[in-house]
Amino acid sequence: MKEENFFEQLKKKMDQYVHLVYRITKNFPKEELYGITSQLRRAALSIILNYIEGFARSKKAVKRNFWEISYGSFKESKYLLHFSLVEKYLNKEDYQEAMKLAEEIGAMLWRALESIKC
Repeated sequence: MKEENFFEQLKKKMDQYVHLVYRITKNFPKEELYGITSQLRRAALSIILNYIEGFARSKKAVKRNFWEISYGSFKESKYLLHFSLVEKYLNKEDYQEAMKLAEEIGAMLWRALESIKC
């Protein structure tokens, strides 16, 4: 896989993920709008935003820093999905769909991080 193709595929998966998170959180309880709903949406959006900002940077250390933040947001969003499932804000099918995509993103993002030697 070409490097550009890999990074473009990763960005597309991140975009799918954030749209999926926004779709599934529309059904969360209204009292969670400023709690778990907002936090999960911000974490999912942070994954792609920090990835894109890092991609635009030329210094390896700066790029890696943004991608590490992106990876941290990925881990945060995974936990919030788990929490939402346990609290029954989320059905099992949506959870499994989101986690499958999240795992693909996590593996690809980790690979991208490992490719940067500072």
